[in-house]
Amino acid sequence: MATVRRPGSYHCGIDAAMDVIGGKWKVLILWALDERACRFGELRRLVSGVTEKVLASHLRELEEDGIVHREVYDEVPPRVEYSLTPLGVLLNEALAPLGAWGRDVIGGVMEVVGGGGDRADPED
Repeated sequence: MATVRRPGSYHCGIDAAMDVIGGKWKVLILWALDERACRFGELRRLVSGVTEKVLASHLRELEEDGIVHREVYDEVPPRVEYSLTPLGVLLNEALAPLGAWGRDVIGGVMEVVGGGGDRADPED
């Protein structure tokens, strides 16, 4: 497993996880790689809006953290594919409930009422 990129101690598991997946694009990269391995250009199309520089940087960080595997094929022209490692698959499985929560909120199943954190009953 890769060494910790950023110095300092974590306060909890969420803090450590957010260190790995923090930012706008990393979870979208993980989502795109969930189905199959992809080449850089495929990932760029799947994660619309990300720049080449940011995508390359995030892929490098995810690779350093042991989440993404980079496979270079000895071909002409060279071919590089990115896929999830077993640790990356576990991370995606851990993110699945968060994704379900987001779909529910976007779909209107759950509403935050006022500022008190109460939620509407989905049956109403």
